Amino acid sequence: MMTKQNFTGNSGRKETVNPVDYPYMVYIQFDEAKKTYSFAAKEQFRTGTYVVVETIRGQEIGKVCVPSIPFDPAKVKGEIKPVLRQASQEDLDRKEANKEKAVKSMKICQECITRLDLDMHLISCEYTLDRSKVIFTYASDDRVDFRGLLKDLAAQLGCRIELRQVGPRNKAKMVGGIGNCGMECCCSRFMSDFDTVSINMAKNQLLALNISKLSGQCGKLMCCLRFENDQYTELKKGLPKVNSYVTYNGNKYRLSSMNVLQKQAKIENREEILFVPFDELWADREKEDETTEKL
Repeated sequence: MMTKQNFTGNSGRKETVNPVDYPYMVYIQFDEAKKTYSFAAKEQFRTGTYVVVETIRGQEIGKVCVPSIPFDPAKVKGEIKPVLRQASQEDLDRKEANKEKAVKSMKICQECITRLDLDMHLISCEYTLDRSKVIFTYASDDRVDFRGLLKDLAAQLGCRIELRQVGPRNKAKMVGGIGNCGMECCCSRFMSDFDTVSINMAKNQLLALNISKLSGQCGKLMCCLRFENDQYTELKKGLPKVNSYVTYNGNKYRLSSMNVLQKQAKIENREEILFVPFDELWADREKEDETTEKL
């Protein structure tokens, strides 16, 4: 049985997206963002088509990234908004004009921030398609009292103002940069959402707990720690814990560290330090276990 999904139209009143009126779903990206959003559509659109959609921020232009599919309520979480129309050349020209206008507005906003001596780092400025609202994105370590800023901007720009604060990870995603690996930061290259990254993941991967080396451009723990954590957990299955004692060639050693990728263990005692491949060390352990079983 098909159900109705709600959205808020331009008038602000509650309307319904009826699968009879909107038989298709389409997935859209905004300004080369990696995250996709689903919208209801009355017609089918091809990949790469620019369309005008209704969002919680107002009217925006997005690009279709997946061909239209039949409307499926099971794939909708919360409210779904409609595709208003395919973008015309006039819409595309207005979008480009809005970008130029945003550059000027960002300069005005930065001047106001400097004059008011506010502790906030301005990141971006963006107008909705109909220019009814301008959205400023900023980063700050503390809460900012921007009532004076809003008053100044409203007087100079003559439209609704939205100030949106983002965290350090989102800031890094928007600004971009090169990671410690020499490649573009994962957050700006392909990530759409951020999962929790903990120091326990670094411990699980037997890394030295040097926060400066484990941190990315955002100053937080690198996302790749999470990407690799499950693989390290799998590789470590059945291995003894670091600082446990093992027997090798008849001598007792402390297992001081391991490199699970190279499959090599570092063992040491008072007389010597050895780097031993896993297969040699575990073969020696298996012989010891067999002898113990016979006894």
